[in-house]
Amino acid sequence: MDPALEEIEFLALSANRVEVLDALAEGAHSRRELGDRTDASQPTLGRILRDLEERKWIVRTDEGYAATATGRMVAEGFTDLWETVETERRLRDVVEWLPTESMGFDPRRLGDATITVPSRTKPNAPVQRVLELLRRAEQVRILSHAFNEQSLDVIRRRTVEGEQTFKGVFSPEAVEAVADDATLRRRLRELDGAERAEIRIYEGEIPLAVTITDELVHLLLRDDDGILRAALDTDDESVRSWARGLYEEYWRDATPFDFGALDP
Repeated sequence: MDPALEEIEFLALSANRVEVLDALAEGAHSRRELGDRTDASQPTLGRILRDLEERKWIVRTDEGYAATATGRMVAEGFTDLWETVETERRLRDVVEWLPTESMGFDPRRLGDATITVPSRTKPNAPVQRVLELLRRAEQVRILSHAFNEQSLDVIRRRTVEGEQTFKGVFSPEAVEAVADDATLRRRLRELDGAERAEIRIYEGEIPLAVTITDELVHLLLRDDDGILRAALDTDDESVRSWARGLYEEYWRDATPFDFGALDP
């Protein structure tokens, strides 16, 4: 086996080794403090400390033990690897539907994202998640190729009642589909007439659906047939920055919505 892989395996096979090295990378600790921080027995802790010393990842100090420069480097690198693999495991079931070509951020930024998928008992769970966010948001911005009935109803009600500020960029097909239904057409008219609402139309392809509710970014993930497969939301700053920039880009290139121009 490659020597570097052997060292990775050495750490990976013991959560206590990782915990001890991480603790010492943060600063000096006594043996008692390390024992309190881990579940390791004193004999096991002794072996861990000897193994780490042999690799020159830690040294003895007046306060007990501390990580060396290379020990801190290994601890940081192993943490990065762990976080990368953990994020991959969480995204594994939805990665095929992520709009990766349009995502201007590192997928690892989705490590703490909330992922909602349909289930047998809750087949509409992704939509319910976005509705939950819409119901409590004070500011909503949407960039989308679709505008579903439930989202329209929540946004219309909260915006008309002055509880929410709404700005949306939609494809022509999205608003035309709404206008084809008499009930939805009335709701769209009410929303369009609300003082705190503004809608624009983008004459071109909108490759993804992004909703920004206050400080959360929400993505609806669909397959090639347009079937909703999952919802994902996060408050990660890098993702927020990407979503805001993308939204503003489409907003600038879109034109104000003219309800009167819709076919009667």
